[in-house]
Amino acid sequence: MDDGGSFSAAAAAIASAFGDASRRGIFLWAREREGVTASEVAERFDLHPNVARHHLDKLAAGGYLEVFVDHDAGVGRPAKRYRAAPSADTSAVPAHRDDLLVLLLARLLPLVEPRRAEQVAYEVGAEYGRTLGTQMAPGEASRSVRSAMQAVAAALTAHGFAAHAADLHGGAVVRAHCPFGDAAIEHPVLCAADQGLVEGLLSVLCGDPVPVQLSSRALGDDVCSTVAG
Repeated sequence: MDDGGSFSAAAAAIASAFGDASRRGIFLWAREREGVTASEVAERFDLHPNVARHHLDKLAAGGYLEVFVDHDAGVGRPAKRYRAAPSADTSAVPAHRDDLLVLLLARLLPLVEPRRAEQVAYEVGAEYGRTLGTQMAPGEASRSVRSAMQAVAAALTAHGFAAHAADLHGGAVVRAHCPFGDAAIEHPVLCAADQGLVEGLLSVLCGDPVPVQLSSRALGDDVCSTVAG
């Protein structure tokens, strides 16, 4: 299969597995644990057990979770549990980008004054984040920053960042993969789009602007993360 076909197949697989917001949340929750049951997922996400089982089986079918039987569950039938598969690495999913656009961006950025380029990148990210946040939580009550960070991590993972929430300060999102690829290394101003995206999402999910502090490998930091406050 050619590169285009490989990308299309990978994109279709990830969309099938993580296209549902509940499913993304379930995966992020399950991968932090030794194993979860459909009943536990149903209680945690306020779902019918059959719906929870459907999401878990969908993730297992995609290779993101593995199924095992817990024979030490106590009295009754052994519990069927799900945990992150050793090979499940969302950072390996090809970044959703168009090579022609990346090439065009690489040619244009050196022609733009760096501060202006960073400002534009931030504004584009923030606008997209606000739009995405409105789609994710139409009419919902404002969330706490910590709760919103969980939703932000799920949204970023769906967009190729392989992110997870961390309990640092007011809340943080740590990213294991950058969908901008080498373009971000060559042009770190792109990191401003990431910051804008998170702030845009938080402004909608929390109901008020929430400033964040950005760390990025492209900027020389040890890890890519966004910390609220």
